[in-house]
Amino acid sequence: MVVPHHASGARLARHRLAAVLSDEVPPPLLADLVAVLAELVGNAVRHAEPLPGGVVRVAWRLRAEGDGQHVRIRVTDGGAASPPRMRTAGLDAADGRGLHIVAGLASRWGVDRDGLGQSVWADFDPAEVNRPDLVAAG
Repeated sequence: MVVPHHASGARLARHRLAAVLSDEVPPPLLADLVAVLAELVGNAVRHAEPLPGGVVRVAWRLRAEGDGQHVRIRVTDGGAASPPRMRTAGLDAADGRGLHIVAGLASRWGVDRDGLGQSVWADFDPAEVNRPDLVAAG
């Protein structure tokens, strides 16, 4: 799906993902998916350029396997001067914690760049969620 490169884009993406996956994944996983998607779309809006047409592309893929539902979320934008990276945020900082949230909830995450921009993705694998050795640093 595509959402506007605007703060409302995160809300639209969250609602759509929740509507589509609510009967497919357990509620705790759905809550994590919604939180991570909101962070990734919010980061795309705040820190990156839009894709042509002033949009951000949002996608997810669900695979059922023996140990549960595996989900990949991908948010594609027009790219930024520097790739997404985890930052150290002070106690009083208003931002800088988003990718820490993503890393804490997802099994792993990363960034792919191509000629159109960049995609930030997060994987949710029930056998690997919250294993720090599998989380990318961005």
